Amino acid sequence: MLRYTLMRLGIFVGCLVVVWGLVYAGIVPSGRNGSNSLWIPLLALVISAPISFVVLRKERDRASVQVAERVDRMKANMQAAGLAEELAGEEARSRSKASTSS
Repeated sequence: MLRYTLMRLGIFVGCLVVVWGLVYAGIVPSGRNGSNSLWIPLLALVISAPISFVVLRKERDRASVQVAERVDRMKANMQAAGLAEELAGEEARSRSKASTSS
């Protein structure tokens, strides 16, 4: 998951540098009234999203498998804890019934 995030961030930073260079060279228009601090990152984000979608497909699939496995493990642990709690409650009830009947 961390690998996918870092790769996605790398693509964004690469697009940010390219867009900044294009704006600085005058090829892409700059924002109005000094809005470059918003315009350049927003444009880089819009460009990097489809690139990441296509380029990182395999890595995204690997990350989703890891997340699904982690969720399955957590569900199994929660079910095991619930069963253990239920058994402990039944044992306590049977002990209390045995002590009251004697």
